[in-house]
Amino acid sequence: MRSGRSLSVPSSTGARLGMALFLVIAALISYFSLSQYNEVTGETQRISLSPQQEIALGLQAAPEMIAQHGGEHPNAEAQATVDRIGMRIVAQSAAKNSPYEYEFHLLADDQTINAFALPGGQVFITQALLNRLETEGQLAGVLGHEIGHVVGRHSAEHIAKAQLTEGLTGAAVLATYDPDNPNSQGGAQIALLIGKLVNMRFGRNDELESDALGVRFLAESGYDPRAMIRVMEILAEASEGQAKPPEFFNTHPNPQNRIARIETAIKRAFPNGVPEGLIK
Repeated sequence: MRSGRSLSVPSSTGARLGMALFLVIAALISYFSLSQYNEVTGETQRISLSPQQEIALGLQAAPEMIAQHGGEHPNAEAQATVDRIGMRIVAQSAAKNSPYEYEFHLLADDQTINAFALPGGQVFITQALLNRLETEGQLAGVLGHEIGHVVGRHSAEHIAKAQLTEGLTGAAVLATYDPDNPNSQGGAQIALLIGKLVNMRFGRNDELESDALGVRFLAESGYDPRAMIRVMEILAEASEGQAKPPEFFNTHPNPQNRIARIETAIKRAFPNGVPEGLIK
């Protein structure tokens, strides 16, 4: 009887393949079982972070974001204006129903035309962008859009997708993350996540949803949402004749492509026309 080598896969290889398959299945089950209802947007989202974790991560990432843009602007009056407008939008719109702790930062960077938000309520605008704006309503439009990212929980959605892509590692770290003790576990992984947050780019659908939320929040807080159209025009004008377009274009879709969507959102909010007396 001829004895030959077994053609079966070595047990160690089979075990590794089995473990890999288990991790893939577990990651998929984990992602598709995530479900949280957003009371402001009316959407059910796949998110693993609690609002408290979002707030903690945003607070941890804020110093790095500020440092990248030359620190906070020393002009207390200008900062107070940003605070006043930002908090008015939060206080007088549906954004007040979100669980976040909003802070508005005017950054000293006078070269980079941009605005952005971190999860949990940290909102930023550079001096370079503020210098381009012409009215209070336009500043409200920029801040309202960024508040839309926070309320829409776009960062948290991206983190959930990253967990799916990377398997269970990120999920395990975040599952044990204590907002009251950020160094409780997985310090290195949390630091890596913060780096990703600082450099995160939202997708086109996120930007369009934030535009629609911005229109809604401006209207609810007494600002003329048509100011957002002028913001898009200003940003388009800023790119004319420039070898390098504004940084805003790297983190947001082309303004020209968003104007029609903003106009549609305004018509939906005001089917009988925008009323008089709103702050432009």
